Amino acid sequence: MPYNRLNAVEYAHKWAFGRNPRYYDFSKLGGDCTNFISQCIHAGGGSMNYTPVTGWYYISLNNRTPSWSGVEFLYRFLVNNRGKGPYAKVVNINEIEIGDVIQLSNDGNRYFHSLLVVDIRGVKTPENILIATHTDDSDYRPLSTYNAQYKRYLHIVGTR
Repeated sequence: MPYNRLNAVEYAHKWAFGRNPRYYDFSKLGGDCTNFISQCIHAGGGSMNYTPVTGWYYISLNNRTPSWSGVEFLYRFLVNNRGKGPYAKVVNINEIEIGDVIQLSNDGNRYFHSLLVVDIRGVKTPENILIATHTDDSDYRPLSTYNAQYKRYLHIVGTR
């Protein structure tokens, strides 16, 4: 099933500076970025995968998988998912599209922040790729304004 990138981006714009009351706000529990990105992917048609522990779903604060709100867990789910839900592949900056996910790291090992691509203005450079995210709430923020050494680009291929 195709991933609806425009729906994901529209959701990101709607909630970039607010919180959807259907979801817990993880801002005081280490950050809300990946929770927000998961919401965006879900809005783009990403079906929840209710496999305990290794799936990708949110019912409530106490009934969710680690991949819904954890940076590394979301990465592992997206790139390894062979079942229901969204799936992705790691790409280079030139293959990124709106609705895709970028994750940031300072050491190349521990990634700590998730972003959603909401616009690309011209050549795909960090200055021209604009993102939305939570924790440090942003919308249409240039990727170049982040001081992270490493960036991981996750292209959402589709959803099952």
